[in-house]
Amino acid sequence: QVQLVESGGGLVQPGGSLRLSCAASGFTLDYYAIGWFRQAPGKEREGVSCISSSTGITYYGESVKGRFTISRDNAKNTVYLQMNSLKPEDTAVYYCAAGTGWGFKITEYDYWGQGTQVTVSS
Repeated sequence: QVQLVESGGGLVQPGGSLRLSCAASGFTLDYYAIGWFRQAPGKEREGVSCISSSTGITYYGESVKGRFTISRDNAKNTVYLQMNSLKPEDTAVYYCAAGTGWGFKITEYDYWGQGTQVTVSS
């Protein structure tokens, strides 16, 4: 019954924007740190952004700093990733994950969503 579901992906032109959503069912998402990861074909899974469960401190990968913003809506049990100024190299499947730790180490996360495809292309 525990589930994380990503949505909001799609096809967008370079320079465009998308907002990804990560909705939790079966547990209270605000008790967990949330990470966004992405994986392109043939590449390892890469940390994109994370937000802590207590202080709300955020962290971003160097390649997305200044362009992406992570946020929580605890009332909706949902975490968002606002992606602006998208580049072709942002193309990947994006995953959200919930864990009791913090950071980009995948073993820190207990629950993973199925992923949503983001394609940035002309």
